[in-house]
Amino acid sequence: MSPPRTYHTAVIGAGIAGIATAYFLKKLAPRATILLLDSAQPMGFTSAQSGENYRNWWPHPLITRFMDRSIDLMEEMALAAQGDLVMSRRGYVLATRKANAEQFLDELHAGYEGSPHSRIRVHNGASSGTYVPAAGADWRRAQDGVDVLQNQTLIRQMFPAFDPELRLVVHIRRGGAIDSAQFGHHMLSAFAGMGGERRTAQVIAIEKDAGFRLQLEGAEQPVRAETMVNAAGPFAPHIAQMLGVSLPVHNIVQQKLAFEDTAGAVERTLPFAIDLDDQTLDWTTEERELLAADPGMAWLAKPMPGAIHCRPDGGDGGSWVKLGWAYNQTQSEPVLTPPLDDAFPEIVLRGAARLQPALKRYYGQLPRARRHYGGYYTMTEENWPLIGPMGVDGAFIVSALSGFGTMAACAAGELAARWVHGLDLPEYAGPLSLARYQDAELMTALAKQRSRGIL
Repeated sequence: MSPPRTYHTAVIGAGIAGIATAYFLKKLAPRATILLLDSAQPMGFTSAQSGENYRNWWPHPLITRFMDRSIDLMEEMALAAQGDLVMSRRGYVLATRKANAEQFLDELHAGYEGSPHSRIRVHNGASSGTYVPAAGADWRRAQDGVDVLQNQTLIRQMFPAFDPELRLVVHIRRGGAIDSAQFGHHMLSAFAGMGGERRTAQVIAIEKDAGFRLQLEGAEQPVRAETMVNAAGPFAPHIAQMLGVSLPVHNIVQQKLAFEDTAGAVERTLPFAIDLDDQTLDWTTEERELLAADPGMAWLAKPMPGAIHCRPDGGDGGSWVKLGWAYNQTQSEPVLTPPLDDAFPEIVLRGAARLQPALKRYYGQLPRARRHYGGYYTMTEENWPLIGPMGVDGAFIVSALSGFGTMAACAAGELAARWVHGLDLPEYAGPLSLARYQDAELMTALAKQRSRGIL
């Protein structure tokens, strides 16, 4: 029996983050031998449940810069692919009915620290002035920066389909939607074209010696690698425990609903829209009384958190919409088939209808063509990713990408590859690694943030 081949790096996990890591490991060091491992097909688990959105605003400027880098890399890929990768950019709209939104505006400015005045345009008057809605979905011609609409007449003029009670609309221009499967398979194909290897197998044990011995289920010989990257998504803590490492992450199931908008309730040209406000779901008096009388359902008659979102799906010529609402806060251990709540479609529909009243026509009668799905938000308490050394020499981590894995994958993969190859690191590298937990000043500041950017 021939001795097992030793790879420079083994990447465990072929979700979009693992694929991006393997891709950049080869791109930045073409001669390095890279193996991508997963127990299932690429992007077959959490990545398959992506909302497929991206945005460059976050409550902390460091994450904004990190995400700007990821969007830069996606745009470079889209240009090189010459139209084969779908990447639209109608932006993100954040909406609220609060008359005093100073707290949110402060967070908006903080996210663009260093350049808020050049990137943020405020519109107080009833005329549009310099504000124009997205002229099209082409990201190459889209505006940059952020528009803040603080006049109800202007908001109604620009967004007549929205709740007329809105008092503030923030339009983040560098945001939109991508086809995550296309981007993932594009990087996977490029990885293979550069000589990267992929293997379908489950890692059941890891031993540390001069490098790493990865025992694979059903394989007589282990895989040997000088370095390894844990990109196992919700199962990253399990892989880390094989090396005696405990990761400060947890998993929460979040759900989404997509359906064919047969009535044309959502305009195809609308941006990704988020209702920031808490709300009580729109039930009839009789429905509310029935819910309140059932101990298991009474929570549905009580106030719910904000950040429900909706967007057209399938481009200008499509007919589907996607709805999402990350209201679940219950931590759980990951399983291959995450549990879904049968009531979620009606819950998210009624929640989304507050911002877009035309959706009310679907109450109790959602179209037959629909998809209710969900996956795990793997996250740290502060909702920052973990990218960098994992605490064992030669072992690295790409994890805790929460609900932003699709949009962060390219920057996360590039950063992980730079750590592995010992290359120069960007200024956000340290704070996005486990080293941040030794930075008392940073952790105190993050603990004081009112928003963690969870959408």
